[in-house]
Formats: sequence, C-alpha cells, structure tokens
Amino acid sequence: MEYLVEHPEVGTIKYIGNNRAKRIIISVKPEFVRVVIPKRQSFKGAQKFVESRLEWIKKNKATLQLQTQKKRELPKIDRDVARKVLCRRIGELAQLHNFVYNRISIRKQKTRWGSCSSKDNINLNMNLLHLPSELMDYVLLHELVHTRVKNHSKDFWDELDTIVPNSRQVDRRLKDYQYCLI
Repeated sequence: MEYLVEHPEVGTIKYIGNNRAKRIIISVKPEFVRVVIPKRQSFKGAQKFVESRLEWIKKNKATLQLQTQKKRELPKIDRDVARKVLCRRIGELAQLHNFVYNRISIRKQKTRWGSCSSKDNINLNMNLLHLPSELMDYVLLHELVHTRVKNHSKDFWDELDTIVPNSRQVDRRLKDYQYCLI
C-alpha cells in the first residue's frame, strides 16, 4: 500500500505500508514527508498521527531546507584528495595512539561519517573534509577505538574519553554539520 497525499502545510506526504514496522515512523525528506504505517495501523490512524506531529514536521522541514541550502554552498571534494588526506591523518592518529586497522575505504555516504567492520576495516566519508580539523580527528579516533571495542557501550566511551576528553560533547557537535551529509 502506498498513498500520496498533498497537505496544505507540509506539501507531499507519502504513506507507505510496511508489514515489519512496529510503529508509525515519520521522516522528513527534501521532496516529501515519508510515513511508514505498520500493518496493524489504519491509514486514517496514520493521518491522525501525522496531524498530531505537524509542528515537528514543519520544524524539521525548515531545518532540512536550511541544511540543503548550506550543502549547495560547500565546495566539491575530489575523492583522490580525500583519500590522501584521510589516509595520512588516520595513519598518524593510529600510530600516535597505538591502534591497528586493516583497510581504509573512502566513500560518499549520506548518513554516516564513518564505520568500522568486525575485521577492522574502516570506512570514512569523504565529506569529513568539510569538518573543522578537531571534529575530523574525533571521527577518525572514534572509528579507531572501534577496532578495540566493537559497540557503543560504556567501555567504548570510556576508552574514547582517554583519547578525546568529553567525547560525548564533541560527538554532539557533529550535529551542527549534518548538512554536509545530506
């Protein structure tokens, strides 16, 4: 089931039925608002829920439009340049803090700054080059710590705090740069 509905205040809303969803999920996209409806919920019930969340949707839509505008103003990044800069810097940080990793991949991702696999392969987003250097280093160190602690448990944050004091506060600062990802 999929319904497209034009809403006078937020534009196009795409309602999508999903048998695996456990609750109604609203996500704001640049072109439309996406609403996932679990099988036990009616379309009317989903519409009512959307109406109850209208202020949240409008706020997030405005934020997304602002982020999209900021994104357009960013300079383009060459993947080869990103590879050289990021590989050199992560190598320096790994050596300085005694980390060992396997491979580095440079990608252009829309939701993540980086990730670390169970085999200690590290994926880095080329858009890290848009961040201030201390935040870029934070992301690189975050992924390097994942070579030792594979989750975001207390042990992970304690380990990261030994290298980046107040790491959770630093992590929250990344939200100011979400527009670099979209």
